[in-house]
Amino acid sequence: MIPDTSKETARAAGSEFEPYTKLLRALLPRLTGVSIFNAASEVIWSSDMVTDPALVRMVAESMRSACDEPGVPGVWITDGEPIYIFWLWRPGTAAPTPPFAAVLVRCKSGQQSEQRTLAFVHALVRPALEILTRELVNREQISSLSGSLAEQDHDLDMLLSVSGNDASGEDGGGDELKAVLRAAVEHIQGGLAAIIVPEKGLVLVRRDPHHAIEASLVARAHRHLVSTAQLRSEAVIVNRMCLQGNDAQKVYRLLSCAVLRADGRAIGVLALFRPDTMPEFTPRQARLAELLARRVATVIAASYDALTGLLNRPAFEQRVQSTLRQEASVQRWWSAVAVDTNRMHVINDSYGMHVGDKVIAQLGELIRKRIPPGAIAARISGDRFALLLPVGLDDAARFAESLRQGAERLGSTIGDGTLVVSISVGVAAVEPRAQEFTHAFAAAETACKAANDRGRNRVEVFQEADESIIRRFTDINVITDLRAAITAGRLRLNAQLLLPLGRTQLRPHFELLLRMRGADGETVGPDHFMSAAHRYQLMPEIDRWVVSEALRLLRPHSDLLAGNAVVFTINCSGQSLKDGAFTEFLTAQIAASGINPEALCFELTESAAVGNLTHAETLMRQLRKLGCGIALDDFGTGLSSLSYLRSLPISMLKIDGSFVRDVLRDPKAESTIQAIAQLARAMSLVTVAEYVETDEIRHRIAQLGVDYGQGFAIGQPVPIEDVLEQLPLYAAVAGGTVENIVLSEAPPTAAAV
Repeated sequence: MIPDTSKETARAAGSEFEPYTKLLRALLPRLTGVSIFNAASEVIWSSDMVTDPALVRMVAESMRSACDEPGVPGVWITDGEPIYIFWLWRPGTAAPTPPFAAVLVRCKSGQQSEQRTLAFVHALVRPALEILTRELVNREQISSLSGSLAEQDHDLDMLLSVSGNDASGEDGGGDELKAVLRAAVEHIQGGLAAIIVPEKGLVLVRRDPHHAIEASLVARAHRHLVSTAQLRSEAVIVNRMCLQGNDAQKVYRLLSCAVLRADGRAIGVLALFRPDTMPEFTPRQARLAELLARRVATVIAASYDALTGLLNRPAFEQRVQSTLRQEASVQRWWSAVAVDTNRMHVINDSYGMHVGDKVIAQLGELIRKRIPPGAIAARISGDRFALLLPVGLDDAARFAESLRQGAERLGSTIGDGTLVVSISVGVAAVEPRAQEFTHAFAAAETACKAANDRGRNRVEVFQEADESIIRRFTDINVITDLRAAITAGRLRLNAQLLLPLGRTQLRPHFELLLRMRGADGETVGPDHFMSAAHRYQLMPEIDRWVVSEALRLLRPHSDLLAGNAVVFTINCSGQSLKDGAFTEFLTAQIAASGINPEALCFELTESAAVGNLTHAETLMRQLRKLGCGIALDDFGTGLSSLSYLRSLPISMLKIDGSFVRDVLRDPKAESTIQAIAQLARAMSLVTVAEYVETDEIRHRIAQLGVDYGQGFAIGQPVPIEDVLEQLPLYAAVAGGTVENIVLSEAPPTAAAV
């Protein structure tokens, strides 16, 4: 449609249309005036700048009748001065298509015989009308192009406004999503706009206050919107929609676009609503909405964890900082919660990574379903979560406990229901002036670590008066006592027998165990000081002491040990494996001791060996080259792999006690022990069952093919000096030089074989 032109605009454009007036006057000498009208009968231009309203009505009536007069170029009115109205059609069109313009020509009156017919006059002015038609069409196209360019400029401004910031912006993507909604309302003119992403727990709504449309419409329609997005990835326009309910008589217009992941799966929807009093949505607006929906998907991908639907760590930190800054002047309680998934590596190793991912995903869903309004939650690393709750410390502790209980119930819903899932949770109040993530969550992290230290699967609350959490004084005191015991010589070694169960040609072994004598003379077991030694990186020093002390005590018996009758097993920690100098220290100590290396076996836990594989393999090969044995402890609970057993120079597997304790009542434990024994024998490895606490267990594991037993039913730990006194007897028994040796059915001690 050709736009209307005001008198000022017409006067400015007069010079452009004046040539057509001169041309028409040349063809019609009696011409007195020319006026040009658009399809709405509005004046585009008039030669005399004055248009009689009656003439305007006359043009409007004639244009309405143009479709009923095919082949007729216009009308001829004679009432005094003759008036000719010629209809103009775009090239290639004609009646019954409505004309797109009209030209009114006024002439002076003459004698009746001089008045000319419409057809005759049209024939005279037709060349000028054709030129004018092309001019008007060109003007219309230029106007349309200008409007289109203006719209595109506006569209570009809108898209730049929603993508001007990085997705990891000041509010962790939140500001960008708000910008998308603002653009949808203001630019696409949606009376109500909403972003709905169910798996992220995300619902954002923006309403134009100038239109009577309530935000509750989103709550009533969100299921239908999400279902539609999952069925159709392209934009959907519904220009007449009624919802059931109190305002079912109200008609809305809907434009919805799916929010798609990179793999094409719909995760949510961007929806725009209009009342029926607003124009219908157009295909152009649908294309713009699709671009906005893509922006939503980009922001979500950059700000949210794909597995759990929670915020990722960078977005969480920014959201927390932004929130705390905004709330700095408001008297409001906030609490920080740190969550650690217990023994995640065991779940991955025992059930597979896919099960581990399922556990993490369900923990994320549990958190999303339970967090209160206004809370912020994130997965900040592989198995750790963090939350900022808008509640006080007591309410946060109750929330944490309910979360812990919910996590416990997850195991029964995964796989065969035997999976054990638990979390440790730390809770702390957030300082009112805390504006940084690290400051706000340091106390919660400390409380979470304390929950792990105190047995896992529990909630700990950080309290200013709780010295054990703030500085973990218990371990500090223990490590102080341990250092003093090393300095004062209050460490000592015990030995526990590993007894051959069925193959009498096997040599007896003794595992050396560390004990500490307290300042009051009371013996302290490793459960009291080992965790502190690990936490404060004291294990390399302890391992060096154990090696040196063991070799010192065994050196006087080197001649007896040369016959390979008895083997002593010494433990090495993972921290020592990381110490590059430990291998050199150990091999030098063995070489200088004069003891047959075959009388020594060094024991590493499976998790320590595989977790420090390069260092462990170097140490193992050095020791095997000397002739020492290598035992892998806690086998079956760590990162078990046949490739490790094949590549590492291991001579002994120690089956974890959790299988041994349950061997009489759990068929799976029994099958596991039997499988390990068969595998070890096929690979020329010997096996040891730990925690043999009863004769019944001892007999059963012997039947399953296990080579050695260790536990209170075999022999209790005794001071190494007692074993060394009986060493000739053990050597004689192992060498077969003592006749008529009978093994008692009663639980033997370390000195009774």
